Amino acid sequence: MTLPLIAEPSAAPRWRHFFRHAVEMIVAMVVGMVLLAPIWNAVLTWLGLDQALERPDLAGLVAATDMTVAMTVWMLYRGHGRARIVEMGAAMFVPYLLLIVPYWLGIFPGEHILMGGHALMMPAMAVAMLAHRGKYARHHHRPHAVHPVIGVLGHRAPTWIALAITLDNWHSPFVPPPWALLVLPAGYLFFGAVRGRLRDSRMLALQLAGLALYLVLAVIAANADPSTAALVIAAGWGFHSVWDFAHHRADAVVPRWWSEWCAVFDLVIAVTIVLFW
Repeated sequence: MTLPLIAEPSAAPRWRHFFRHAVEMIVAMVVGMVLLAPIWNAVLTWLGLDQALERPDLAGLVAATDMTVAMTVWMLYRGHGRARIVEMGAAMFVPYLLLIVPYWLGIFPGEHILMGGHALMMPAMAVAMLAHRGKYARHHHRPHAVHPVIGVLGHRAPTWIALAITLDNWHSPFVPPPWALLVLPAGYLFFGAVRGRLRDSRMLALQLAGLALYLVLAVIAANADPSTAALVIAAGWGFHSVWDFAHHRADAVVPRWWSEWCAVFDLVIAVTIVLFW
């Protein structure tokens, strides 16, 4: 009697999950640094310590804290245990401590702490992940027992990424060129074609009508004076934010993460043009 062969699970999906977890944590760390930095600046200014972050050792520890906070939220949302979270937190702080102590002893130059800490952090994360690659090389669903706050923060990840990307717009707003308006409907046509969501003739007609509308807006903005062009461009980005929100609610054409990210991104572009340009 021949026993049936049991197929071994492919290593490719396992490594895809592994690298996906790595990328997700890196993105969370960057978002944490970008979005939490203004809070540190506001609090320290309120305390009269606005020059404190000019010290390289404090700047390094604050960066490690920001990354650890955001990474912890994401790992909890993904269902990782406390031991793995503590290990990743150590991977954030230990590289900075290895450089700060020599800095305090006058051996290591302070201007290299941030860059050196970041450089050492990546292999530290890799070691922590490879030591428990079985935990990271599988798909993690959001656990049902996750704290409601963690659930909300993790579920709204596209929003936080969009806010991090557009944070500088509040300080240095810019008006995208008129023809950039065409990228907005083109993205929907691309996703719709790839995902097979444009087989419905009515949906295809709607998306093509959107492309035609934005072509008209781009032509108007390209031939208008700078002030009028800025308002037309702002209107185009603002309307597309509403378009994104409607598609997000209907779960239509594009992935929901894209429509959420795009809605926030487009809204910030429009608002900062109107308020500050």
